[in-house]
Amino acid sequence: MAAEPPSDAPTVVHRALDRLAGDCPALGIALSGGGDSTALMHLAHDWATPRGVALRAVTVDHGLRHESAAEARAAGDAAAALGIAHQVLRWDGPGAGNLMAQARAARIALIADWALGHGIAAVALGHTRDDQAETVLMRLMRGAGVDGLSGMAATRRASGVLWLRPMLDVSRDALRAELRARNAGWIDDPSNDNTEFDRVRVRQAIAALGLDAGALARTAGDLRSARAALDHAARETARGFSTDRGSLTLPLPPLLDAPSEIRRRLVAAALRWVNGADYPPRRDPLAHLLDEIGRGRKATLDGVIVRPGAGALRLIREPAAARRAPPSQDGRAWDRRWRVTGLPPGAAVCALPPDMLARFDWRASGLSLDEAASTPGVRLPSGRWLAPVLSPGEGCTAAPLRADRAFVSLLSH
Repeated sequence: MAAEPPSDAPTVVHRALDRLAGDCPALGIALSGGGDSTALMHLAHDWATPRGVALRAVTVDHGLRHESAAEARAAGDAAAALGIAHQVLRWDGPGAGNLMAQARAARIALIADWALGHGIAAVALGHTRDDQAETVLMRLMRGAGVDGLSGMAATRRASGVLWLRPMLDVSRDALRAELRARNAGWIDDPSNDNTEFDRVRVRQAIAALGLDAGALARTAGDLRSARAALDHAARETARGFSTDRGSLTLPLPPLLDAPSEIRRRLVAAALRWVNGADYPPRRDPLAHLLDEIGRGRKATLDGVIVRPGAGALRLIREPAAARRAPPSQDGRAWDRRWRVTGLPPGAAVCALPPDMLARFDWRASGLSLDEAASTPGVRLPSGRWLAPVLSPGEGCTAAPLRADRAFVSLLSH
């Protein structure tokens, strides 16, 4: 497939930035120093300068190769040449398990902390049309459905930051042609040729088979349209849902009457709303849960108790899962579900011990025993306990992290 002329890349990327970041006073650039992120930095600089948007670039040095520190400095030099403030963040290193997954998670966490610390609400990533095509094939190999095969989204919110991908409609070749036209260099990471990584093998397969990356990316776009239609149907089916202090209730008859894919999407979103998980449950456990719901049986999945009742499906936090949540000293996000304010010095937010429930009039709260047992408790340095949900008015206030609109958002990807 012929690459776009270099002059097309700025037009496409600038239009995407107008759409994705037009109201951002500041924008972060995730800069690895490779061709894609370097091109992003140059094109974002051209876009931001006349609009008065402040740019900052950040590089994560994973320390996995001897050259990485020097490459991070070179990325900083490239940013400085454009007058863009730059910072290098260092990863402490991998533990056991999937190295690529760990590095990706560390990169997101480090950049998110950096962005929030600088008052930057959005960070642009250098993913291209070729990356989109590779992602679609990788997910196809793993048996993904409509959501997975829709590819990477142009926007995604995670870790308190809006992540933008303004180059998904531009090929890797076009971006390198643009850099050559500017006499701008970039770093070629040798890991991009390491066939131990799935993405590299898929990239090589695309080239060997002569597959059209643009066609694969367009297929992902078509599936995104199909996903939007499914999301719309799920929202319609969920009409009349309600929430109460971290629990969620869905109307059961429309859920049972809906096609299986709509039921799956609705219940997966409801589980995530209750437990705060970043990702939906795996396919087989979710299918089993849906079968139990259809039979009118209570079940538990991912720390959520799901109870079908008379005309309603109730989802509540499992008390045992809440007890596993680590204590919070600041109360900002205990169990990924609650924000507790007004904490006295030295206090910690934890699950209420079972023997403490009897000391509070949990029945008067209108909650079930399981719901009451998964609400936050406040352990004071003196050993005394407060229960801001069950017994409000003692100095601390507890509020769920997620409002109704967060559930709607989960149904809208």
